[in-house]
Amino acid sequence: MAIRVYNTLTKQKEEFRPLREGEVRMYVCGPTVYDYTHLGHARTYIAFDVIRRYLEHRGYTVLMVMNFTDIDDKIIRRANETGEDPKELAEKFLRYFLEDMKALKVKPADIYPRVTEHIQDIIDFVRKLQEKGYAYEGNDGVYFEVRKFKDYGKLSGIKLEELVKGARVEPGEGKKNPEDFALWKKAKPGEPKWESPWGEGRPGWHIECSTMSTKYLGESFDIHGGGNDLIFPHHENEIAQSEACTDHEWVRYWLHTGFVMVSGEKMSKSLGNFVTIRELLQKYSPEVIRFFVLQKHYRSPLDYTEEGIQHAKNNLERLYNTLENIRVAMEKADVAFRWDEEEFELYETVREARKKFYDAMDDDFNTAEALKAVFEVSNAVNRYLTKVKKPKESVLKKALEFFKIISEVFGLFEDYFKEQKAGDEEALIELLVSVRAELRKQRNFTLADKIRDELKALGIQLEDTPQGTIWKRISV
Repeated sequence: MAIRVYNTLTKQKEEFRPLREGEVRMYVCGPTVYDYTHLGHARTYIAFDVIRRYLEHRGYTVLMVMNFTDIDDKIIRRANETGEDPKELAEKFLRYFLEDMKALKVKPADIYPRVTEHIQDIIDFVRKLQEKGYAYEGNDGVYFEVRKFKDYGKLSGIKLEELVKGARVEPGEGKKNPEDFALWKKAKPGEPKWESPWGEGRPGWHIECSTMSTKYLGESFDIHGGGNDLIFPHHENEIAQSEACTDHEWVRYWLHTGFVMVSGEKMSKSLGNFVTIRELLQKYSPEVIRFFVLQKHYRSPLDYTEEGIQHAKNNLERLYNTLENIRVAMEKADVAFRWDEEEFELYETVREARKKFYDAMDDDFNTAEALKAVFEVSNAVNRYLTKVKKPKESVLKKALEFFKIISEVFGLFEDYFKEQKAGDEEALIELLVSVRAELRKQRNFTLADKIRDELKALGIQLEDTPQGTIWKRISV
């Protein structure tokens, strides 16, 4: 089945056909680095991480670019508030962002272009727009003349007359029309600035993404992504200036993530209702945060509550428990000389679940639907292990292979599936289990319980069964 994606530009699902066979070129709007990353941002970057992982899993070579806006009004304003140098402030929060993404297991972009390292490219882009008659110089900067681009509004659906209604050019502004937007801003006293044909100044926000995406991905590429809040004006303006510059379609598929909501309102810095990734990571593992995000389709609103994230934690623990049940069972499993009804039942569940997983992910990367298939396998494995006296290794491997696919695409269970499972560590755990068993025989329950509790604190849970003590990893 072909992958279908919802294209914000056409307002419908379309079969995904990249420009070059076997390759996907993808640009995701990165952060303006003036503050810590919050869950609203992380939702977008986790969603596009999974989209990228799935495309790679399906055999595509993905070239991923994500920019850093490291000069902007917000950065200058924050630097003025804190007394920091804008460059140092941006560098600090850029570093924090990368640390947060690494903690959340978001695969790094192939290229992270920064605005301040592409000033000349931006100047060249603006100059080309000016030469083609789409840009003009005002007393405070260079502006894009929106009315000259006939397709303006095709992404957001906004009508130019609605945009103009009630809007006006503020005194001192150098633009002709209220809807025109800045490509280059002439320097104000005390602001960072660069030389340009229009005097000293700095780039406008929208031109940065057009310039850097085109530089690294070409004048046409496959996917441009970001949060819903970027559709207008940012992405609309990007289309206008990019297609005015190149005279052809710029991006084939526009993908946008839904908002993270808190008590019915969008999580945002301006409302002050945000929770940072750093705060969340003090209470929850990175995989819990990823799992929480993936429980909803990327285009749907995601309600943030403590109960919701705790529910995600509990569900993820269920899946880890299943993986541990498989590991323990595999140690005593038989080579299958024959399969009985129970093995065929588990096999059929795994086979059907794989199909459901791929169908869901092919349908606009529907992680919420795909996760249902994961729980079907989890429940079937646990049912199977309670039914049979001697589990068959071959059928358990089928289930394990399915979980490996989930790990690769969703960025879950990654440490669990690392090739080297620290044999020495496992031997040490086995030794402690046998020492504890000896202590229990001697009725030294105080020391036996201490071993059990200390191991649990290290992520190893002991369970005393009629057949002896087994141990499980508890990773969340």
